[in-house]
Amino acid sequence: MHLEYTIIEGDFVNAGAASSSIKKTLKQLNVNPSIIKRVVVALYEAEVNAIAHAYGGIITADIDSNNICISVADKGPGIPDIEWAMQEGNSTASPEVRDMGFGAGMGLPNIKKNVDKLEVKSTVGVGTTVTMEVKIC
Repeated sequence: MHLEYTIIEGDFVNAGAASSSIKKTLKQLNVNPSIIKRVVVALYEAEVNAIAHAYGGIITADIDSNNICISVADKGPGIPDIEWAMQEGNSTASPEVRDMGFGAGMGLPNIKKNVDKLEVKSTVGVGTTVTMEVKIC
């Protein structure tokens, strides 16, 4: 099964829409609730990061009987130091994003904690792609 969602820059009103949709799909597929929770937490973090930091992008999810593979690809400033960004508490969120309750620097660390496989590729001035995989069986 292949699913796609569009990310719109700064659209915090719809932040979590893709996560909610995938949660519903995984429930319909009778995936274990603890696995669904991991997927939703990781995807929500990636979704909010893209909304807060990028100029738009796309989320794709491929689900088979064994795995869910999700890619969040954005067009944005990129991450100059991925190792730094992976550390808890490190954030480049704007004051406006922080005022909304986001930007605590837990996004990438939370993603890493909730997935079985994580890959972050980024080019400064071009964008970032976060690819995550969770075993669902």
